Amino acid sequence: MKAVRFHEYGDPGVLRYEDAALPVPAAGEVRIRVAATTFNPVDGNIRAGRMQGPIPVVLPHTPGIDIAGTIDALGDGVDGFHVDDRVVGALPLTSTGASAEYVVAPAGILAHAPASVPLSDAAGLPLVGLTAWQALFEHAGLVAGQRILINGAGGVVGGYAVQLAKNAGAHVVAVTGTSSGEQAKAAGADEVHGPGIPDLAEPVDAVLNLAPVVPEQLAGLVGLIRDGGILVNTTVWMPAPSDDSRGVRGVNLFVRSDAGQLAHLVALVDSGALHLGVARRVPLAGLAAVHAEATITPITGKILILPSTAPLD
Repeated sequence: MKAVRFHEYGDPGVLRYEDAALPVPAAGEVRIRVAATTFNPVDGNIRAGRMQGPIPVVLPHTPGIDIAGTIDALGDGVDGFHVDDRVVGALPLTSTGASAEYVVAPAGILAHAPASVPLSDAAGLPLVGLTAWQALFEHAGLVAGQRILINGAGGVVGGYAVQLAKNAGAHVVAVTGTSSGEQAKAAGADEVHGPGIPDLAEPVDAVLNLAPVVPEQLAGLVGLIRDGGILVNTTVWMPAPSDDSRGVRGVNLFVRSDAGQLAHLVALVDSGALHLGVARRVPLAGLAAVHAEATITPITGKILILPSTAPLD
């Protein structure tokens, strides 16, 4: 089969489009014929060797955390899935990724794919959807009637977070870049502010930071949170600030695979309550170019990586 792998850490030039052995599922695993994976910024950090401590991988390594595809083989002891089932999942960060024609995955991390969207498009859901869900509901404990500020609301995770927060009955304050305010508004934000620390009429119950801001700006967001509130930070290389004097907590989010949460997100997609956004489709052989692009300018929108002959944008 064809795969993209790197045999050493380094710049995007270390990525090779090459032949690799067809993987065999072990007990509790399934083999998936890949419809699509995606590019996530963490893929570039892993490739560059900046994540060797928290995310150790075995070389050669295949990137690609998100997976959407069709099961074509079952390992021993797999229940709940069958050959030809369409599935989605977020692979463990240390495992072999899905930038290949086939990948093996633990059955326990998978959910059945949405029926209402093309299978390849569903690859854009797992990692970013789980990040938004866990930030809002596991960590921030968001409930109806609360106010939440989402910094980076114009990005991919931010778009999901705005939708999920609005679905939960929250008042959403979006902070976006200069060119992405309309995206946050379209996702349902009640207020949209430009970059920086907004001037709010009243404090918020929680802040979700999705943007790689400087520490001073992140600390400034704490001042917008009511006493006893929380700041959830996804840029985990920068510790989440807190204000102990007012009982404001800071939490760093490390997203994890969760099949139950993913199945709930799939149900929201199929009900029309959650909309997927796909920016581009790129063939597997073009993955190195996407990594190179990300070293020059932030990637906007979700990029699908397709190993098949599916239509490309």
